[in-house]
Amino acid sequence: MPRFAANLSMMFNEVPFMERFAEAAACGFEGVEFLFPYAFEADDIADELKRHGLQQALFNLPPGDWEAGERGIAALPGREAEFRDSVETAIRYARALNCPRLHAMAGLAPEGVSRETWRAVYLDNLRHAARRLAEHDLELLLEPINTRDMPGYCLNHQAEGHDIVAELGEPNVKVQMDFYHTQIMDGDIWKTYQRHRAGVGHIQIAGVPERHEPDTGEVNYPWLFQQLDADGFEGWIGCEYKPRAGTRPGLGWFEAWKRQAG
Repeated sequence: MPRFAANLSMMFNEVPFMERFAEAAACGFEGVEFLFPYAFEADDIADELKRHGLQQALFNLPPGDWEAGERGIAALPGREAEFRDSVETAIRYARALNCPRLHAMAGLAPEGVSRETWRAVYLDNLRHAARRLAEHDLELLLEPINTRDMPGYCLNHQAEGHDIVAELGEPNVKVQMDFYHTQIMDGDIWKTYQRHRAGVGHIQIAGVPERHEPDTGEVNYPWLFQQLDADGFEGWIGCEYKPRAGTRPGLGWFEAWKRQAG
């Protein structure tokens, strides 16, 4: 059955980051994910994971200057050395946290640089990252992100992501399929998943259009969860949503799924 990972960058913000692991476990989550761990010591995070019996499902490579608005550097010409350093940093954390997969954010398309140019940089950087991660039995993920939440992002559609994976030809590269982004950019979520299932390495969810809990809006998540279960999906479903009014009060959807699965 699908396993749900709480996204600790968005959920349980009522408490400091290092206390969110306990909150997630207490609410019944088996795993966690987050955007970036680098403000904390890897060993301290590993201790929290072990203490609460949680699996680290995913996190991102360093994204450049996030506070200044950067959203990844993998496709940015002139930042290749920084990207390679970020790969090494992420590998160190992944090994400490026993995390099997890492997401490399492409970044915002640089002004005055042709698509052909930045795409070549992106492919070269991804190939380097994939091969370094393969040495540690780690998987590299790409994620198409919608143009409404992140205007200018270099990768927007599921088909684009899978085309890049095919072009790279690296066996440990897959696509992160966030159903929230997919609905906004492509629609037809289930058929899109079926077309690309072999290359999907991780799934994320959020309600559409407001990115709140997956219990309201235009996406029928209970049906999708049932379809994933029937289809034999055994990966993680990351809960990357913004709670409407506190994390715990909004977990009714999760309790219902746990009862069904239990």
